[in-house]
Amino acid sequence: MVKTILVVDDEPDIRQSVKLILEANGYKVFTATDGDDCLKKLESVKPDLILLDIMMPGTPVDDIVKQITDINIAFMSVVSISDARKRGLCMQENIIDFFQKPFNVQDLVERVSLILND
Repeated sequence: MVKTILVVDDEPDIRQSVKLILEANGYKVFTATDGDDCLKKLESVKPDLILLDIMMPGTPVDDIVKQITDINIAFMSVVSISDARKRGLCMQENIIDFFQKPFNVQDLVERVSLILND
């Protein structure tokens, strides 16, 4: 069965790049432009994983994450954040990984595969 991933990032280049990489590796990929768009997409799409940028305009990511309790989330961030902030962000049970951007393509694919038990 094909696994579905929702990529949420306000940067069009990141969204498109991650989408193409993951699709080339056999995943079905949807995208959203920010947290509010993510919640809207979740009304019609039930992904196996959400790759969620930490820094986006609109509703704070912490508030978005509180509304997503039944889907695994891996954060993506272009800015370095402290270990304390990472621990704070990963307090919710369904936060399962953290990707630092820019990321290595092979690393992204391997870690997503591990998360989804492919």
